[in-house]
Amino acid sequence: MAEAENNPKKEMVTQLHETAAKGDAAKLSTMLNYSVSLIDEMGEKGWTALMYASRNGHFEVAQLLLEKGCDRSTSNNAGQTALDIAKFWGHKHIADLLANPKADPSSWMQHDGPEESENFFSRTLLNRQSEKRSNSNWLKSKQIQPTTVYILFSNLNPLVISAKYEDSRKTDIYLCRLQYEDVEHLLAKPEVTSIFLGAELQRSNCGSHVKSVVGNTLAEDDGLLAWFALNADCIATEKFRDKYPDCCFLQSLIPHLLNLTEEEAGVVMQARSVLAWHERYKFCPTCGSDTKVKDGGYKRICLKENCPSLQGTHNTCYPRVDPVVIMLVIHPDGNNCLLGRQKHYPPGMFSCLAGFIEPGETIEDAVRREVAEETAVKVGHVQYVSSQPWPMPSTLMIGCQAIAVSTEIIVDKEEIEDARWFTRQQITEILTKHGNHPISIPPRQAIAHRLIKQWLKRNANL
Repeated sequence: MAEAENNPKKEMVTQLHETAAKGDAAKLSTMLNYSVSLIDEMGEKGWTALMYASRNGHFEVAQLLLEKGCDRSTSNNAGQTALDIAKFWGHKHIADLLANPKADPSSWMQHDGPEESENFFSRTLLNRQSEKRSNSNWLKSKQIQPTTVYILFSNLNPLVISAKYEDSRKTDIYLCRLQYEDVEHLLAKPEVTSIFLGAELQRSNCGSHVKSVVGNTLAEDDGLLAWFALNADCIATEKFRDKYPDCCFLQSLIPHLLNLTEEEAGVVMQARSVLAWHERYKFCPTCGSDTKVKDGGYKRICLKENCPSLQGTHNTCYPRVDPVVIMLVIHPDGNNCLLGRQKHYPPGMFSCLAGFIEPGETIEDAVRREVAEETAVKVGHVQYVSSQPWPMPSTLMIGCQAIAVSTEIIVDKEEIEDARWFTRQQITEILTKHGNHPISIPPRQAIAHRLIKQWLKRNANL
């Protein structure tokens, strides 16, 4: 009897959830006028109406539910709040709303139009201040200021501090931020490379400028807190490790770099890419002579007079970036995607296909060529999605979606070891089983993860 009495309520809760999942704000508003007490009721999965709205990206519905007094702190059976769900599925505007519902509503609506994707390694806490690179007096002044931040690399591995909390298995990693007195002895070594990364605004309590003497030049502190990066070999940094036992040089960069904050990861991306270029291009690629560092580390100049590299327009003395296409290939039926795995991947991991762009090749043609070379699948329409810098050593991953016009897979064993079509249901299970699935995809910090998830959430049906 009790079960029968609960059926009408369960039916109303189901309708409420279905309406929220579909994004019908008008119908939901009408329903809540008569049944607002059901606003936080959970379904079989432990999901609320707010969670369904957050999952499917329905901003107006989420805003309406908050205005009606729903509880945004409720967790489902998996321990996820509506905020966790919005973040997981990449609905930044809803995540911002749930994180701060009392903020100015106009700030939430900045998502109108195509939303620009922000991938890991692309955010930074610095303004590069590229106009300052040629000002040697300004750079010298900043180098010796006590507020200047130095980050140190040994063999291109950054110096970090690990913080493990007693009540959690999680270990956070932060860049070890040094001062001039910490690295002064390294700066004196000719084999140590130093580059200027940029500056973050340093607010002054009094708003006045501080004067400092650099050589015979009186330099003015403009309120900018400068950042520099150094790369030294193991011998040069051995004593440093003895002095700072709490710090270590990060080994096995991937996946450990992914544990940095997004802002610090962006700084490492910039620093490591430029420092890696200096490690590989110490001599003039035109004539083989010695070069010297210029422009805060963003240029090398040949020391040989009359070298062709000193004349005309060229790109031989500037840090290089290698463009790579990475693409999610969609089956003609729209319900399957093509993923492959290379031999060096962790067991069971599949990812998007990828490859370097060749000279004189467009992004679209590179996508079609690479997919055909690796799997024999032919690709038609190609659409750019977003990009991600990748510090191994300095790659720009150009993310695309591509529509297949053929489906038979013939794997080129020299390129990859396996490739398969995966259904939406399979990808959903991989994402939701949190490591308890024999197959995995790259972590959320990788652009491949974003490409897969963006495809999955299109027309997603809960």
